[in-house]
Formats: sequence, C-alpha cells, structure tokens
Amino acid sequence: MIIQIPDKVKEIIGTLMDHGFEAYAVGGCVRDSILGRLPGDWDITTSAKPEQVKSLFRRTVDTGIEHGTVTIMLDKEGFEVTTYRIDGEYEDNRHPKNVEFTSNLVEDLKRRDFTINAMAYNDEEGIVDKFNGLDDIERKVIRCVGNAEERFDEDALRILRAIRFAAQLNFAIEADTEVAIEKKREFLRNISAERIRVELEKLLVSKHPEKLIHAYKLGITDIVMPEFDQMMSTPQNSPYHIYGVGEHCIASVQAVQGLFEKVPYVEDAKEEDVFCLDKKLQAILCFTMLLHDCGKPISRKTDEEGVDHFYGHAQESSALAKKILRRLKYDNYTIHTATALIKYHDYPLTTDKVQLRRAANKIGVDLMELLFLVQEADALAHAKAACESRLQSLYQVKEVYRDICEAEDCLSLKDLAVTGKDLMEIGFKQGKILGTVLNQLLQHVLENPEDNSKEILLDYAKSI
Repeated sequence: MIIQIPDKVKEIIGTLMDHGFEAYAVGGCVRDSILGRLPGDWDITTSAKPEQVKSLFRRTVDTGIEHGTVTIMLDKEGFEVTTYRIDGEYEDNRHPKNVEFTSNLVEDLKRRDFTINAMAYNDEEGIVDKFNGLDDIERKVIRCVGNAEERFDEDALRILRAIRFAAQLNFAIEADTEVAIEKKREFLRNISAERIRVELEKLLVSKHPEKLIHAYKLGITDIVMPEFDQMMSTPQNSPYHIYGVGEHCIASVQAVQGLFEKVPYVEDAKEEDVFCLDKKLQAILCFTMLLHDCGKPISRKTDEEGVDHFYGHAQESSALAKKILRRLKYDNYTIHTATALIKYHDYPLTTDKVQLRRAANKIGVDLMELLFLVQEADALAHAKAACESRLQSLYQVKEVYRDICEAEDCLSLKDLAVTGKDLMEIGFKQGKILGTVLNQLLQHVLENPEDNSKEILLDYAKSI
C-alpha cells in the first residue's frame, strides 16, 4: 500500500534517512490515510536523537525535548519529530516516570495506545504493522496494543479515547479492551478536566455521538459526567416523546449535526452579515443539545394519569449546564452561549412581529439564529406528531424573523437611532435616567419600528 505523504514530510523523512537514520510517518496520520481520511497533522518518528535531529535542520523548536520531541519548521509549518523511546514506570496514570531512547522502532510502537495508531510508514519500506492494525481497521475494532490493562494504567485518558475513536470511525471496541475499560475506569479521576473536555468534545462533534451511550453502559460517564447517567435513567412518559431524557438529548445532538449542512461554514467565523458556523460554534451547539434537558431529572413530576411534566426544566438545565461546563474548564464565551441557548430552548416564539422583536431583544440578536437551530434539533428528537407541529410553527417564525431582519427593524439599544449623548443635548442629565429613557424608547420602537428616527425619538423623549 502506498500512502501519499506531503512533500514537506517526505523532505524531513528523506533528510533523516540520507544521514543514516530511520524515519517514518507514524500514528494517526497513517491510520487516517489508510481509511481515506485527510490527516489533521503528520507526526514523524526516528532513530535519531533529538540533538541529531536539530543538527540536520535550520529551524527547530524544543517542544518536548525531554521526551524526545523536536518540532521542525519548514516555512511557517511545524512538524513534530520524536525519537524512538521506551516509557518508564507510570505513577499517576498519565506521565511516565522517565523515558529511555531506543534504536528499535517496534519498541516505540508497542508503547502506543491502540493497534490502529501503532503503524508506521515510509516510501521505502511501506507500512510497518507489527500489531495487526490493518486487520483491526478491516474488522472495524478498537483494540489496545498488547495488554489493555497496562495501556490504561499508563494513561487512563485512553479509556475515553477508545470511545472517541469508536465514535469518529464507527468502530466497535474489542472485548478484552472493554473488560479492561470497566476495570480501570476509576483511574479517569486522575485525569485533568481539560483533557477530558477535549475527548468529550471530539466525541460529540463526531458522526456517531450516540457512542456516549456506550460510555454510559461501560460506567465511564459516571466518572466524567455523572449528570448524563441521571439523564439516562429518567424516562419521559409523555405523548410528545419517544425517548427517555438521555436518549432524547443524544438524538438532538445527531439532529443538530444534520442541520450544520444547511448553514455556511467558515474556518474561523467572525462578525459578518451572513450567519455562519465554525468549529467552535459547532461544538457549542453539540454541548447545548446534550445538556439542554439535563435539569429534567430534578424537575420531573408525574401526574395522576402517569404523564410526566418537567416544569421549569429550562432554567434548571441552564444552571446545571453552567456547573458542568465550568467543571470542564470551558471559556466564558462557550459557557455564556450554551447556557443562554439552553435557558431559551423552550421559549415560545410567535409569528406576531411585535412579540418576536421583543423576544429577539430579550434573548439577544446574536443568539437568534443559533436558537432556531437548537429548537429545530430539539423538535426533530420528539415524537412524530409533536415534531411536525413544532417544525411547522418554527418555520413560520423563521420566515417572519427574516422579514424583520430584512426590514432592518431595531432590535437592541445599539440599533436605536438616538444615544445617551443625544438625550443630554436636549436637557437630560447624566446618570441612570439616561438608561431608563433609552430603554423606554427601545420598547416603543420594538412596537413601532417605523418610529426609529432621531427626530421622532427625541420628540418622544421630551414627552416622557
């Protein structure tokens, strides 16, 4: 099998080999190339020691030289080159006590997590596959290299990575690896929230976020997100629902991913006239849908006829989601956006233009398009009749909102035709009164958008 290696990677491997060293592309880039996926990055492993690597290239960065890793800069692009190594004893389920460099490629490969990630390649030798990674790709299974318990003892995050790779590739987890996961899952408590967050996010934005339910069955979520276990054990006895809370939320994650295809995507979204998504917003929406009903377990009330009700669950879910996202060390923008969308995910939007303008002002103009995606995904995860009814109403609301936006109606103070300075120029004193009057003017304009002119509003302010 021939793998198409980028020219710069070929140059690095070639330079190392020309000077008598072994060198290969290794790990995920080899796996993805075999699977026909575009590798995110290209890692290189070599028999050369770090100082020898540095001597062969003009620009290098010591990114992890104590563990044998040097980054080679070609133009503005960086490539990590790591010396073959043997890891010493692990004491914290995360870091080896020490590393020992070796000249044996197989010794380096045998310390890696899964067989599909333990393959190396160069054009001269082809694929080096000592642990049957190719067979596991063919069989579509995730299997640890060597003894699974030892691999999880070395780095407990591999437990979550197994689920994540299963979700990204739609693979099954091999039986012995699953047994080891259940036995060693408690070690996940030793892993930082940041590293757990990265794996959870990659799982949720994958094509198979439902693999999180498998993580629940293996006892993983009980450690990394116990709230999900409560969601999974909470039924929804209601004619509007066909799933329990946990399954419904996973179905809504799948639904929102299906909606991404309808929205323009840019690599790094900025403020633009056209609503678009980037990787960050996609991740926020996936977490929003996962957690949008996380408050239902504590809000559930069952009436005399056996029907469940979840009054106030949106507020409860927003508050609980904030705690979860903070625990996962998310940034303030992510927390604010997700919790606001969760708070308003059940907000009754109507086609009445005045009410819809007021809703946009209350919720936030910057959140409205995202909220439409959230409400549509939520509807798609309901029972058929409820789904059709909700979608019909939502599509009508979206049409009216588009009309409001095309008319450039004022929806917030920043769009108001007058400012506090304008009010001071006609005699208002500086202070809280300015905010009070501006808000009254805004409420007037939300009801009468045609009055959003400086002259009309200043006259109205004088009457106040």
